[in-house]
Order: sequence, then structure tokens, then C-alpha cells
Amino acid sequence: MTTASAVEAVFRIESARIIAGVARMVRDVGIAEEIAQDALVAALEQWPESGVPDRPGAWLTAVARRRAVDLVRRKENYARKLAEVGRSLEDARPPAEPADPEDIDDDLLRLIFTACHPVLSTDARITLTLRLLGGLTTEEIARAFLTAEPTVAQRIVRAKRSLARAGVPFEVPYGPDRAARLDSVLEVIYLIFNEGYAATAGDDWLRPGLCEDALRLSRVLAGLMPDEPEVHGLAALLEIQASRIAARTGPDGAPVLLADQNRTRWNRLLIRRGFTALARAAAPGGRPGPYALQAAIAACHAQAVRYEDTDWRTIATLYGQLAALAPSPVVELNRAVAVSMADGPEAGLALVDALASEPALKEYHLLPSVRGDLLARLGRVPEAREEFERAAALTRNERERDLLLARAALLDG
Repeated sequence: MTTASAVEAVFRIESARIIAGVARMVRDVGIAEEIAQDALVAALEQWPESGVPDRPGAWLTAVARRRAVDLVRRKENYARKLAEVGRSLEDARPPAEPADPEDIDDDLLRLIFTACHPVLSTDARITLTLRLLGGLTTEEIARAFLTAEPTVAQRIVRAKRSLARAGVPFEVPYGPDRAARLDSVLEVIYLIFNEGYAATAGDDWLRPGLCEDALRLSRVLAGLMPDEPEVHGLAALLEIQASRIAARTGPDGAPVLLADQNRTRWNRLLIRRGFTALARAAAPGGRPGPYALQAAIAACHAQAVRYEDTDWRTIATLYGQLAALAPSPVVELNRAVAVSMADGPEAGLALVDALASEPALKEYHLLPSVRGDLLARLGRVPEAREEFERAAALTRNERERDLLLARAALLDG
């Protein structure tokens, strides 16, 4: 490995902790990221001559903190800034290695809640989280979401400015605000995973890199907030879903439906991790949250050795509980699929037809896709073909479009 490659690898691993530690000092994530980048430049300049330090993460942290101290001292409002970060800062010397790991963990948690603050749009929260916590470059984020690189760069800059303008404190929320803020954090990680698990657009059905980033973030969050059941619920859901990734596409990258997947390719380690997290998500005496319920549904699939062994009745019941807790037309559509498997396609079709007028599903390609499948099972071939073709016209993912058109053509055969 070249020195430059070593610097890049270390920075990818340590950047979130460095930014979090510096942000606690300067109270601005934008400035903190710039200082972390300065430390990276210093490493690129010095390590080729001096060699990679024994503790490269500690080296980068020390340089970043030293520059943060210098920055605060240069400010015209030095006295006020000094009071905010503690009078001990005046004579502080950056440590040779990171501070107490518990302090680092607290800083990471603060950074997560700041990057996912509800003052930002959903797109901005996702982008900033991948940038600050995922360590992804602007180019990597743009490529992952099929977005122009300047658009991503502008989104990051605006997000930082929005946080600064709103005066968002660099802290972990407590009290009534905590639940709402935590919901935002969980949603961001969930959306990142879903975009990797079933890409909304483009030529690829899967983007495993995004799944890996979301999975890592969910594990970090579970470690930082061990007493939050829904944090473990999300971790369980992502672990179990991620276990299927290797079986979700064929050799040519084409999607493989759940019924056709080779279950021996499902990752048993991830399934076990998911089951462990699901057990921790069970709040004593409390009702399971939306992510825990979705994880329980995923667990039902994971427990079935064959598709034919799936406990669809339990899955339908769980979807009913999820619909009562977090009402959504998409949840109802999924419940209709489970009901059709438990009670027959006619029962499922009745539920699907009841969703036809839902505005949220007007352009949702999975509605005609599900309806086409149910009609095919009922032998109503011309109607089924029409639904698959309509679904193909609505999706923006090329792989999924090919699959839907193939299903329509198969009906002719």
C-alpha cells in the first residue's frame, strides 16, 4: 500500500471521530470538517517523509485539535468562544492520542444527531450523514444516488449553512425532543439502506455499498444507544435484510424474486446478528415499534427454509399491527400480499383494489406489479399482462423494468 493509500484508508475510518471531536470544540460541523480535511492534507504532506505513525488515527486527531485551538484563538470574539469550550482550552495541548473512548462515543452521537437534524430536508440529511459519518466523498455520493456531483456539493454546503443559521446545538437531545430527533436519525439510516437494497433508478438493482454504510451506521448507533429499543429494531431489520443481498441478483445482475432466491446463499451470520438485535428490541412491557415489527416480518422469512414454508399468516398479522401503529398505503399493500398468500389471491386483490384511489400510490410501480401477480394467479392473463406493463412504465430502474416486461411476456408463453 502506498503512503497516499494508507492516508486515505485511515481517514475513511477515522474521519467521523475526528470531525465529531473537533465539532465539540468549535460548535460548527462545517468548520469541523474543514479542519479534518486540513489534518488529511498535513498527513499527505508529512507521512511520505516521516512514515505512517504507529497510531495514525491519534496523529490525525492531534493535528485537527491543535488547528481547532488555533482557530478559536484567532477569532475576534475569543473570550466568548473560550467560555463556550471551557477555560482549560487556553493552555490546552492536543493529546498524543484520542481522549477517553467514552468521550469519543459521546461526540459521535452528537454528530449523528446534528447531521440528521429535522431542520434539514431529507436529501440534505442523507447526504450530510454519508459525508460526515460515512466518510464518502462528494463524487462517491453523487455516483451512489445518480446525482450530478455539483448538486451534491451544493447540498452539502447548504446543509452546513442551514445548521449554522438555525443555531443547531452540537448535543444529544433529551426530554420530549429526543424521540422526534431519534426518529429522524433512524429514518435517514433506513432510507440509505433502502436505496442500496432496491435502487429507485439507474441500471443496477442493488448498490451494496450503500447497504454497507447504513448497516455500519445502525451498528454504531446501537452501540451508542443500547437502551433504545427501536435502535435495535432498525439494526435487526437491516441485518436480516442484508443477509439476502447475495441471492437478490443473478450472475448477470438481474433481480431474483424472493420466491426464486437460493436460500443457501443467505448470510446466516447476519441473520443471527439480526435475531440477537431483535431480541434486544423487545421493550419490557412495551409494544414493539415500527422497525421492530418490520424486523419481525423479515425474521419470519429468514426462518423459512423454503419459500413454501413461509408463515404468511403471522406475517399478515404483523403487517396489521404495523398498519395500526404507522398507517401507510405501502404497508397496506404489503399486507395485501401477505393476506393473498395466507387466504388466497382473491382476498389479496380485494385489499389491493381498495388502494387504487390512494394518491400516494398513483405513480408507485409496485401497486400494478402486485395487482398483476394476483391477477396472474387468478388466471386473468390479459389483465395481468396489462398491469405488469403499466408497472414497467412507472419504474425508473432499468433492471426492474426488464423483469416486469419479462413477466408480462411470460404470460403470453
